[in-house]
Amino acid sequence: MCDVTIWHNPRCSKSRQTLQLLQENGHEPTIVEYLKDTPDRTQILQALVKLGMSAHDLMRRGESIYKELGLSRETPDKVLVQAMHENPILIERPIVFANDKAAIGRPPEQVLDIL
Repeated sequence: MCDVTIWHNPRCSKSRQTLQLLQENGHEPTIVEYLKDTPDRTQILQALVKLGMSAHDLMRRGESIYKELGLSRETPDKVLVQAMHENPILIERPIVFANDKAAIGRPPEQVLDIL
């Protein structure tokens, strides 16, 4: 078994489903409630590299704070990463880390590819 970590929001159904799927497959992941234990900028940048995504693609663009901050696809990654650090609700969830890779649990089964 590999070490597995999940950036988890217990109020999110996809996050709960992903956690349950991990447990059903024999994994007891380290749970990081990222809204309480906010990832720093370096952790967000590392997640982006492991996901192979741009900062904008990792953002929950439907959140009101996204519009309030005036963020867009043209916003520099440095600004987007800072916004996610300061407002972790902007980070798409859940993110699972394992085997030096990462996957977003949308759909939850997608995370099985990195285990």
